[in-house]
Amino acid sequence: MVLPEWAFWLTLGVMALGLIGVMIPILPGLELIWIAALIYAIAERFATIDPLTFIALTILAAIGITASIWASHLGSKLGGASWQALLAGLGLGALGFIVGLIAGGIGALPAGLIGAFVGILLVEYHRRKDWKETARAGTGWLVGCLLSGAVQFIVGITMILLFVWQARG
Repeated sequence: MVLPEWAFWLTLGVMALGLIGVMIPILPGLELIWIAALIYAIAERFATIDPLTFIALTILAAIGITASIWASHLGSKLGGASWQALLAGLGLGALGFIVGLIAGGIGALPAGLIGAFVGILLVEYHRRKDWKETARAGTGWLVGCLLSGAVQFIVGITMILLFVWQARG
């Protein structure tokens, strides 16, 4: 089934909003890109976005969505952070995120990141009593977070390009 031109552009607009959501976690990110592709594919009965393309989009989305977990964990482990520090970072990050939401919404991401970073630093300093090793563990986590963001952004761009290539090809 051939969809009207506006359906393609609407889907692309929703995907662009999803790409912004990768950078601003208050908005859904890769999930929104994936859902937009799914709705488009169903509406056009998988004519241009065929099942194989949709499987590829799904795999990309899974890699990108889970990147926040595996990349920050990898960076933390390479930096030498303990599981206790990661747990404290998770708890203080969640607390910071909630406080940031209450304090105006847009501050949720920075507050969450700061909370997680402080949690890791506090536990690692308590364990090691060495600021150099503590900073190494915190920096590893921060590098992992940045890597996660980069992976999600690249995956988002790739998903959109794959969609455009198939829908317009």
